[in-house]
Amino acid sequence: MSAAVIEVADLDVYYGTSQILFGVGLSVRQGETMALLGRNGAGKSTTMKAIMGLAPPRRGKVSLRGVVISGRKPHAIARAGLGFVPEDRQIFPEHTVEDNLVIGKKRGPDGQDEWPIKRIYEVFPLLEPLRHRIAGRLSGGEQQMLAIARTLMGNPALLLLDEPSEGLAPIIVQRIGELLRQLRSIGSTVLIAEQNMHFCLGLASHATVIDKGQIVYAAGIDDLKANDTIRRRYLAL
Repeated sequence: MSAAVIEVADLDVYYGTSQILFGVGLSVRQGETMALLGRNGAGKSTTMKAIMGLAPPRRGKVSLRGVVISGRKPHAIARAGLGFVPEDRQIFPEHTVEDNLVIGKKRGPDGQDEWPIKRIYEVFPLLEPLRHRIAGRLSGGEQQMLAIARTLMGNPALLLLDEPSEGLAPIIVQRIGELLRQLRSIGSTVLIAEQNMHFCLGLASHATVIDKGQIVYAAGIDDLKANDTIRRRYLAL
């Protein structure tokens, strides 16, 4: 069995005096695509922000490849090997597509450079013809592609995607799904926070379900597909 890239244990997270996460734990192994599923407000985005150091946990720890990273600043966590695509994408709207990619470029935690710009354009063929376009003029789907590509330019050990399908047209959601399946096929390790269960069923290898700030289910994706009770109770809209 492959080693865990990320291990999250017993996270408690508060916003002010309100507790949002209650003992959250999950593990993603090398080459897995894990879907963190739950309804709106279940705690998915807070979990991602806690892992990335943007919502520091009051209790618990996050380990990346066996090294505890919780308590570090977000930029130090990024240097350690986490790549985060936030829900609002946060591209640089006044820069070109290629400028955005170059800004994101860095070697990985082991000095690797597996995502040179040439490979980015091969995996994201929609972006190459747009390389000189100002990023703020891209469509929502193009911006999402750019945000993912820019993060991969940093050669992360783990790619964190927060709600990548939200607000996009169905055809663009399909393209994002095809991209994520391609990343899985080449061995990338990915954690996706999603409300859209159907988007994840065809591309994830494993699923973790969160509800009211607590993990209520974790299994392989085929087990989730077969478990009508869990899907109806925690994921049906």
